[in-house]
Amino acid sequence: MAKTKYVYFFGDGDAEGDESMRAELGGKGANLAQMAKAPLSLPVPSGFTISTDVCDYYYKHEKNYPETLNADVDKYLSKLERSMKKKLGDEKDPLLVSVRSGAAISMPGMMDTILNLGLNDKSVLGLAEKTNNPRFAWDAYRRFIQMFGDVAMGVPHEKFEEAISEVKAAKGITQDTEMDTSDLQTLVGKYKAIYKAAVGEDFPQDPKKQMWAAINAVFGSWMNPRAIKYRELNNIKEGALKGTAVTVMAMVFGNKGNTSGTGVCFSRDPSTGENVFMGEYLMNAQGEDVVAGIRTPEKLSQLDEENPAIYKQLCKIRDRLEKHYHDMQDMEFTVEEGKLFMLQCRNGKRTGAAAVKMAVDMVAEKLITKEQALLRVEPSQLDQLLHPELDKKAEKAAEVLAEGLNASPGAGQGQIVFTAAEAEAWKEEGKQVILVRKETSPEDIAGMVAAKGILTSTGGRTSHAAVVARGMGTPCVCGCEAVTFPSEDTVQIGEKTFKKGDNITIDGTTGRVYAGLLPVNEAKLSDELDTLLSWADEIRGKSVRTTASGKKVRGFDVLANADQPGEAQKAFSFGAKGIGLCRTEHMFFDPAKLPSFRNMILADNTDERKKALAKILPLQEKDFYGIIEAMNGNPVTIRLLDPPLNEFVPQPTAKAEIEALARQIGMDVNELTLKINGLQEHNPMLGHRGCRLAITYPEIYEMQVEAIALATAACEKKGIAHDVRIMIPNVVTSKEVKQIRAQAEAVIAKVNEEKGTNLSFEIGTMVEFPRAALSANKLAEYADFFSFGTNDLTQTSFGFSRDDYGKFINSYLKQQILDEDPFNVLDEDGPGALMEIAEEKGRSVKSDLHLGICGEHGGNPASIALCYKIGLNYVSCSTFRVPAARLAGAQAVINANNAAKAATVKKAPAKKTAATAKKATTAKKAVTAKKEVKTRKPVAKKTTAAAKKTTAKKATAKKATAAKKTTAKKTPGRKPAKK
Repeated sequence: MAKTKYVYFFGDGDAEGDESMRAELGGKGANLAQMAKAPLSLPVPSGFTISTDVCDYYYKHEKNYPETLNADVDKYLSKLERSMKKKLGDEKDPLLVSVRSGAAISMPGMMDTILNLGLNDKSVLGLAEKTNNPRFAWDAYRRFIQMFGDVAMGVPHEKFEEAISEVKAAKGITQDTEMDTSDLQTLVGKYKAIYKAAVGEDFPQDPKKQMWAAINAVFGSWMNPRAIKYRELNNIKEGALKGTAVTVMAMVFGNKGNTSGTGVCFSRDPSTGENVFMGEYLMNAQGEDVVAGIRTPEKLSQLDEENPAIYKQLCKIRDRLEKHYHDMQDMEFTVEEGKLFMLQCRNGKRTGAAAVKMAVDMVAEKLITKEQALLRVEPSQLDQLLHPELDKKAEKAAEVLAEGLNASPGAGQGQIVFTAAEAEAWKEEGKQVILVRKETSPEDIAGMVAAKGILTSTGGRTSHAAVVARGMGTPCVCGCEAVTFPSEDTVQIGEKTFKKGDNITIDGTTGRVYAGLLPVNEAKLSDELDTLLSWADEIRGKSVRTTASGKKVRGFDVLANADQPGEAQKAFSFGAKGIGLCRTEHMFFDPAKLPSFRNMILADNTDERKKALAKILPLQEKDFYGIIEAMNGNPVTIRLLDPPLNEFVPQPTAKAEIEALARQIGMDVNELTLKINGLQEHNPMLGHRGCRLAITYPEIYEMQVEAIALATAACEKKGIAHDVRIMIPNVVTSKEVKQIRAQAEAVIAKVNEEKGTNLSFEIGTMVEFPRAALSANKLAEYADFFSFGTNDLTQTSFGFSRDDYGKFINSYLKQQILDEDPFNVLDEDGPGALMEIAEEKGRSVKSDLHLGICGEHGGNPASIALCYKIGLNYVSCSTFRVPAARLAGAQAVINANNAAKAATVKKAPAKKTAATAKKATTAKKAVTAKKEVKTRKPVAKKTTAAAKKTTAKKATAKKATAAKKTTAKKTPGRKPAKK
């Protein structure tokens, strides 16, 4: 068995690794190797990289290393010493090295680095004499002690900072660069004393001991709190990466005087995306001085005046790296006594706006293809372009009071109010408000519209507050358990208490809450975004895939969930191709309808209910007319009444509201209280709601269908294009669909007769429960389309209450019992599997059955990819998630196509093997043929036509069988790809 290679060298114009080995060498190690070798052949100091496999081994073996690693490191250290013509720790001319981290995915600043390693009390004297620069040598030594003590041994950083402040204060100076050799020697003495006091032993003088302590520290930093948090925030799952690599590289020095310096630069502006070379540098400094803010750096453009030769060389390297990597590069460089060295390059982090501009510009520059451009932008980055954001500097400086679920992106600030009525009233007075409540209900809708942000102490990402806020594009933080209500007019957020009218700021993108008013930057849209998303639409429109059931599906649309004409128009401006979910329940909270609707709910008999509904009918017709008119001929799917009726009346404990309602409708308070109590349910999400209301009270849906038909007829009379579909919610059996469809068609026929029209509507059903998915073939007999309500499908397949799961989901995620929040990312094994069953069963009855999703998962990129794979025709999501869904849908298509191509390429060697077998037998074909006839006739009879074609009747049956076996081994359980 071949020995595992753990260490890779780079330098002297060559390298053992390259850019394709990010998984093994980390981004830093892979890119250093690539820069060092042809065709780039850039000036890179020599070094070696210890692979991520060692980090993986380290944590799997109780922080021990592979047996061979010590010898491997010694071998490559010797090679480095030969390359640099210096010895680590040599007393006369010491080799100094840096020890740096680097994972496959860039995690800037999250893990540890140590510079100037190899200095001790003797080698510092040799360095001073060799360079004829004692100040430089002692400056390097004090930096090394501080960095090694802090990073490798856990000596408090503040202790070193206190010592340097004392030395500068004693001399009456303020800048580090003002310290002379004597000051630095004094400081080294103080630093060593600090080290010994903290660690309990003298600062190590053995350079190899220093190096291994640094290597330990870098591998150890993979699991430090900030690295763990970074991976968590950036959705990098534990176990997705092997760990960090460690790169040991010869030091070059930017602090050797005024002909030396160091800097960081970007091949394009990472904030705006403009194609301008930008960055910062410092003369007579080391890298940490630039990033630590110890000194104020100069703009990179100033280097053109200070050292035009170096600047020109940097510009050439910038162009070469961009053309090589086809992406914006983040680079680190050092100039040592007039000679330029490149220390790092990587694909640079960027804002959402910059990502979009760079992607579009690079296509125009023919650096990348449209498909590559679409994969360059994260769908989540588009949130930055559509929602207001907190000012980055202010956000960093602000104290986080509490953190909840990031339910709806964007930043909001304003005065605290506790009721929807207060929010409306204060907005009328010109105030900006944040609605703070334990939870919201549908009757809070007007206050939610008025608020600049919503903060709740309970509820999850699919709670009422979250769903409504996302639809409106309002920032929302839900399930913030640190929010409590000591009294009616006060709220405690974390450890601070606020009263009505106090100012707070919330960030729905991160889930954080802040005291006071933080500066907010308004969103700006760009022409580049329109261009990028037009490419996304083109890719999705041309897509073709075959589902697991064998059905071919073409195209993949993005629709929006919208309940009001204004929301629909906004959705179309964002590129939605229609409305996949128009909820009708919010319409009933209109003050003009609510009294009649409550009368209907509280009615004692059918006649009373019909009288109340008759008053609502013209108002509901007006609502639907406005929606259909706003569609401009685009499809709209109107969902009939879904929530339980108790949501439309006061809570049993709201005595004042009950008394007011009793006066309004002329009913005894006690009688009304009894009726309201009778409407309450232990589990209303699984109670008397949706189509169950229509089975009990058919007149409710009949009124809604009549209003839809009348509104459509009115549009037709005025020449307004229409494409209206009716959707039945909460279905569990085909008999519900059959009965409600028949009732609806009877109402539509009546309207056609009255209005002289010939209207027809597609009538479909939501698939929200396991039974509906499992009996989809029966539902398809009566349904024209399916729309998967994945909020309820997730709730009922997991058995998690979507309003209460926030109490335990974080524990599940932290302990990796679940990889993702199932209400945020559609679970492939639960609701995803049920959707796949429904697709197969439904299309077995109607091959062209239209399938979509209207749950909140419709805006999540991973969920969109799963929907594409299953074979859905469209996803429908909240209005402000439409652009991200357009992009994510295109990425799903591109990734699926790339995976199919990769699978085809993997099969290629098997074909080659068969061809090779044929060639090998050509010389002996006559003899082989005879043997085949005499000895292998039974096998020859079993040989397939395809195998016969492959061998052209010339290869032996034995060899053909071997070739077939080879193919089978390489592609177990797979059929050959079709050409």
